[in-house]
Formats: sequence, C-alpha cells, structure tokens
Amino acid sequence: MVDDEKKINLIMALRRQGITDQRVLAAIERVPRDLFVPETFARHAYDDSALPIECGQTISQPYVVAFMSQALEVGERDKILEIGTGSGYQAAVLSHLCRRVYTIERYRTLLAEAQKCFDTLGITNVTAMAGDGTRGWPEQEPFDRIIVTAAAPVIPNILIDQLKIGGIMVIPVGKETDVQTLVRIMKHEDRVEETELMPVRFVPLVEGVAREL
Repeated sequence: MVDDEKKINLIMALRRQGITDQRVLAAIERVPRDLFVPETFARHAYDDSALPIECGQTISQPYVVAFMSQALEVGERDKILEIGTGSGYQAAVLSHLCRRVYTIERYRTLLAEAQKCFDTLGITNVTAMAGDGTRGWPEQEPFDRIIVTAAAPVIPNILIDQLKIGGIMVIPVGKETDVQTLVRIMKHEDRVEETELMPVRFVPLVEGVAREL
C-alpha cells in the first residue's frame, strides 16, 4: 500500500512537470520501479531521482524516463532500439508502448539483472544482448525509434543510418564534464532535423563491451 501511494504521488508529480502522454503515464504506473533498484535504495524507488546501480551506472530519474519516452512519440507497432539497458527500467516502460524493444548493454552483469526483471514481470517483447551500443544493432535495422541512455560527444551517424525515414531518435549529447543536452532527431528523406529539448546529466556512451571481474 505504501508503494502504491508513492507511485500515485510520482505520477501526479510527473503530470505537474508536463508529462501529458497518457500512454507513457500508464506505462510508468504499470512498471514497479522498486524491482529495478538495488535493495539498499528500495525505499527511494518512487522518489523522482536517479539512483546508483551496479557497475558505476545509474537508473534514470523517473521524470527523465517519462520525458524521453514522451519525446519518442511511440506507436503501438513501433520497433525500438535502446542503447544502454542499465537496470532495464526504461526498456520495461517502453515495452508497454510498442511492438518490440531491442536493447544493448555493455555490462553483462547489468544485462543479467535486467533480464531477471523482465522475466519476473512476464515481459516477452524485449530482446536484450551484450554488445557495443555505439554500433547499434545493424542486423535488426531499420528502427522506428531509437533511444540512447548514455551521452555521446556527438550524434553518432551509425545510429541515424539505422533509423527509418520518419523515425525519431532521442539522445543526450555532450562530454561527461560538460552540461549535456537532450536532443530529439527526426529523420526525413533529405535531411535530419535536430531539436534541443533540455539539459541533462548522463553517464558517457563508451565503445566496446566492458571487461568485468
């Protein structure tokens, strides 16, 4: 009951901050964020704040998850590529909005934990793999939507190439030491349209698959 009350308060806070997409709000309400955070931080699961997870990474602030999901304008039949599975929370939210999510994570430890969460929740339309997110997932292209949950110093052309015409990508851009900007990209036949959305702070997008102990 306490978690239900906290979740309701979170949804109300997201509404006040300008999240108006009812499908996004419903998806966030359906996904138990406490399942995706370390047990030590379980009591803060429904705070509107980022929290640390394993491998020096974070689970994004709920407002940022909602904002990025809303900016993607996801359709029910869309195929989405996510770069940076992390805890799996963002992918779980997207799974309720689209046909299929393909998600890549460079840390196998995080990927295994995220997969456990997907299995616990009975989420079957998320396909996850360990890999180099900077290369995208060429075997599954093109994608209707791409979401990147780590900051790239510049917008990667390889990801734009994997986006359908008319597709949308949302990505944080900027160096780790600088203020980063969340950018929305729409791919047209003859051009790529970029719109700056808001300042953000994300871990950096790193090439390769991580070596873990």
